Amino acid sequence: MTTGGNSAALGRLMADGDDDIPVRVPRLPAREAAERELSDPRYHQHDPNPVQQALNWFWDRVDGLFTAAADATPGGWIGLLAVVAVVVLLIGALRLRLGALRRTPSTGGTLFTDVPRTAMEHRSAADRLAAGGQWNQAVQERMRAIVLALEERALLTPGPGRTADEAAAAAGRAFPTHAGRLSAAARTFDDVVYGGRPGTEREYALLTALDTDLQHAKPHLAAAATRGRG
Repeated sequence: MTTGGNSAALGRLMADGDDDIPVRVPRLPAREAAERELSDPRYHQHDPNPVQQALNWFWDRVDGLFTAAADATPGGWIGLLAVVAVVVLLIGALRLRLGALRRTPSTGGTLFTDVPRTAMEHRSAADRLAAGGQWNQAVQERMRAIVLALEERALLTPGPGRTADEAAAAAGRAFPTHAGRLSAAARTFDDVVYGGRPGTEREYALLTALDTDLQHAKPHLAAAATRGRG
């Protein structure tokens, strides 16, 4: 084929295959053109809002974590669920244990507050609280009335920092026949105030009866002479 024929054939080839020749566009301009095209609002009409996007991202991460944990746990998802169940049970047992520790009575707290009051004022406050069904506070006020009444009778030495147990022990020496009831009253006070246990109507009734009996009881003379010291 002559040179002229080759040129003519090449011309026909280019004319016939013009649509098949790939268009080569430089990479950077092509990317910019694609970004401009994709930024068109019509492509984003159904995109989730920012809040939904954040939630989707969060749940994707959670799903990824659980999937990874399941893959690393013997037994897959079943094994992972078993581990989670054990952890939940351990947390529940720990909370119950800590709750029991918090409910353990503490005998280190003082019986009285910084505001001085008479035994009669404590009794009146106890009766008002009991009438309203506030047994926790009623129990506290009645116990304070019991101890303060003995101090007012000079059967106990006044002690602002005295605990309920200490007061009950000293009062029990002055009233030996009531020592057991005084000790029980102190335990009730500690349970309610420091142990987190709710007071009851029955406990308040027992404290009220003890208070009344002590008002009419005669102290042990030897103990009265020491004024409840020790």
